Amino acid sequence: MEISEKWIRHYSSKHKILLVGEGNFSFSLCLASAFGSAMNITATSLDSEDELCTKYMDAMDNINILKRYGCDIQHEVDVHTMSFDNSLSLQRYDRIVFNFPHAGSRFFGREFSSRAIESHKELVRGFLENAKEMLEEDGEIHITHKTTYPFSDWGIKKLAKGEGLKLLKKSKFELSHYPGYINKRGSGGRRSDDYFPVGECSTYMFIQS
Repeated sequence: MEISEKWIRHYSSKHKILLVGEGNFSFSLCLASAFGSAMNITATSLDSEDELCTKYMDAMDNINILKRYGCDIQHEVDVHTMSFDNSLSLQRYDRIVFNFPHAGSRFFGREFSSRAIESHKELVRGFLENAKEMLEEDGEIHITHKTTYPFSDWGIKKLAKGEGLKLLKKSKFELSHYPGYINKRGSGGRRSDDYFPVGECSTYMFIQS
């Protein structure tokens, strides 16, 4: 008997999903809970397992549940080099997802500076450059991002166009759509485990041109 397809917003239990830049892995767990399985999910963090334990109170609990769901968990994955990582690059994904990319705690409180904006743009550009090499033919790259100034100055759509990608859809992001997802500041420091207000934000969905 074929298992029925389950959806949560833009994501299906039949999609092969790669999540990058996970903090406490609560977004991954939200999807897995909705699907009743995580066999279709690869969830990654830039942090090592030890760093996650230091930064996030609930990260390891979430990871252990994800593993029971069958999730592929990988640490120390850099979005700028992931297309060369054999544990990831030998596969192709229907959805590659990066929620709230950020270039690091050194820019907290300095988001208006040109240096901060350029660093954030470089992070996103490198992610897109790698992600496009890892997509299925009709796959999508999703970036959830704040849409108000100064975050709007990152020029997400322009960065994607520069990588040969085009905007398929832009959808307003609401935390309530993803039960259990708790966005964290991350990036080191004493406030890594703090929640941050998402404000007005959207999920940008890109495809190959």
